[in-house]
Amino acid sequence: MARVLLINPSYVPSYSGTRASIVNPVFPTLGLATVAATAMQRGHTVQILDMSYMPYDYATVQKRILEFKPDIVGVTATTPLMNQLRDISVLAKDISPGITVVAGGPHPSSLPMESLYESRLDVVFAGEADLAFAELCDGEAWQDIPGLYYRDGEQILFTGVRPPVANLDDLPMPAWELYDPEIYRRHVSRLYVRTPPLAGIEFSRGCVYKCDFCASKMTMALGYRKKSPERCAAEMKKLQELGFREAMVADDIFTSDQNWATRVCEAISEAGVKMNWTCTNGIRVESANDELFRKMRAAGCYRVSFGFESGNDEVLKAFGKGGRACVEQGRRAVRQARRAGIDTNGFFMLGLSADNAGTMMDTINYARELPLDMLKFGRTIAFPGTPMFHDYHRKGLIRSYNWDDYFMYSSQTLATHEHLTQETIEHYTDIAYRKAILYNPGFIARRLLRGIRTGEFFWDFWYALRFYLMPSLSQPIPSRYYAPERWPQYDFRAAELPPAKYAVVRKSRPVTEPATTPPKTAAVRI
Repeated sequence: MARVLLINPSYVPSYSGTRASIVNPVFPTLGLATVAATAMQRGHTVQILDMSYMPYDYATVQKRILEFKPDIVGVTATTPLMNQLRDISVLAKDISPGITVVAGGPHPSSLPMESLYESRLDVVFAGEADLAFAELCDGEAWQDIPGLYYRDGEQILFTGVRPPVANLDDLPMPAWELYDPEIYRRHVSRLYVRTPPLAGIEFSRGCVYKCDFCASKMTMALGYRKKSPERCAAEMKKLQELGFREAMVADDIFTSDQNWATRVCEAISEAGVKMNWTCTNGIRVESANDELFRKMRAAGCYRVSFGFESGNDEVLKAFGKGGRACVEQGRRAVRQARRAGIDTNGFFMLGLSADNAGTMMDTINYARELPLDMLKFGRTIAFPGTPMFHDYHRKGLIRSYNWDDYFMYSSQTLATHEHLTQETIEHYTDIAYRKAILYNPGFIARRLLRGIRTGEFFWDFWYALRFYLMPSLSQPIPSRYYAPERWPQYDFRAAELPPAKYAVVRKSRPVTEPATTPPKTAAVRI
């Protein structure tokens, strides 16, 4: 049996000392809990090192590897965390060349071959890794495991796109027991969670929409799969038994199937689960429904977040939401949630592909007028795996391939745009926070009344003071890397990035694209 160490890198450099840091998302990483569960089901020993709440220091990783002596080290990474992953790969191989170092998550799935070239990784899991990771732990030959990119001497081999897990109920429940709830009670923002500790939970996987700034299809496939309502309730019950007091639903489009979402809420209520939960990842405004919101509130949901993105309908159409979501639907969705007694949170983006100064001002004014309880502005970044990134790469517009530049809330953030300068986007980001929050009497009054109603007035005052004193953008907090001078390099500017390879969910059965995907036993040279 294998000894496995799974690592979640630090979020601290991403948030640094900015206003966005007061809602830092520190909670157990769901992706690692799910792959850990399938490995543990087969008898392997698994530990998780979560560095999300601490600055990155290679000595922390080094100490855990030396103590635990793993056979396999697995790291998950979004793009801002990729340099930490590269550093860990070099460190692990220096400790013992025999350690198998593997990676998954949004960035490696989006650039699997390139991630191997610029690290000392042995394997990258492209897409869902629940079963592929367990098969690797079992010792199966890499060429026989679909969904892998791996090294063969100086060459990179690909085993073909792996079909998505057809029935999510067949998977074991996530191994949340590998996390210490007390850590997350201490470190999570009280603006993010009402009753810590919090854990992430998924009721469904995937998305059927194709927004040009989103890369979710690279990990969760194009399509939509749902767990049974009874399974969803059982997972909530397990979280409660483990000592977690709140759940964050990680689904991309939880409320899109309103009948199923209603049944999920009813199952949670019938199971006697007494936990707060939120749809913090964002739900689509056109899926708002009075009856569904009432069912959600009765089942313990106290906050929904909406991905408004823009306050301009033409911009919404341009990046992929046109015809499905619009500004007026957003207004209606907020009113419906508030009628059900649910807090509302809004996500807005500045510097979208179709944005100009006028449309960004539309977004700021829209955010100011909506009766939201909380809101956040992010500057649009072309992340690997998105149509926007591939488009900008072809046009030579990507300003940096140093992944430490991809911190959304620091002044080093990579704000690439065809028509807007980084300085212009930064200027409107500052206006957004001032106009929609700091100098918005309606928002301030709602926060005061909410604080009194919920008993959270102290926390609101504390975070309001921090928000006022913090910059909207700042320099990132540096990481203590092990050997950045020995990270393998890859010339992205000279590379022609291949088209994205992601799995597609069909109604009849899961299949893969392209149709010429090699059979299981055939690895292809790249």
